[in-house]
Amino acid sequence: MAATYFVQECPTCGRNLQVRVDYMGKRVVCQHCKAKFEACDPTSAAYPPMESSLSLLARADQLIESASRSGLSTMSRTAI
Repeated sequence: MAATYFVQECPTCGRNLQVRVDYMGKRVVCQHCKAKFEACDPTSAAYPPMESSLSLLARADQLIESASRSGLSTMSRTAI
């Protein structure tokens, strides 16, 4: 009998992964970034919130802005 899969986004790298239904509620490993997370239905209340992703994006924006103010972006353009 063929296994049944569902699609879940990796909470770390954001890739869509095919996860066997048998693994629902168990810890799985993303084959792309090696992050460990619980396989769960993304429509359930137990699914981790996107807040951590948003805070990571906000931090990246801060670092880019800081680098551009310090002239790092200009140096990297001239090095190319």
